[in-house]
Amino acid sequence: MSSPASPSCPCRTGLSATWRLLWTTEKETLFILKNAGWFGTEAGEVFQVIDVESESLNNVITFPPDGAFVVDSSLDVAGDQRTTFKFRGAQLKLSKRSISLPPFGQGWFDTIYLGRTLRVAKDIRGDTLVVERDGPPRSFS
Repeated sequence: MSSPASPSCPCRTGLSATWRLLWTTEKETLFILKNAGWFGTEAGEVFQVIDVESESLNNVITFPPDGAFVVDSSLDVAGDQRTTFKFRGAQLKLSKRSISLPPFGQGWFDTIYLGRTLRVAKDIRGDTLVVERDGPPRSFS
């Protein structure tokens, strides 16, 4: 078993990517997807952008054609499976306005499965996330 700081740790070498949501039990994400109309838009794709080198994690719900809800977090790979995060802020970006929200909370997720194209994670609240690799980390700002 590799130590958390080892470059051979799967979370260090394979976790960095833009991940596209396939399925989740995460209540806040499901709520926004269901109720995007409240913001005068429709929800698009959902992404999780992880960049281990820059220690950043962004959760993104897109509102086509150019809007998004972006939650920015710091990130630390704490072990072979565990990754911790702390929210730094959030921004709701709509076509005619942008609303900044204060940071709120911190937590962790365990990477249950990490393959070449698929990742499964379970978080501190017991929610499950299934995502597919959608290229290198990218910005949604």
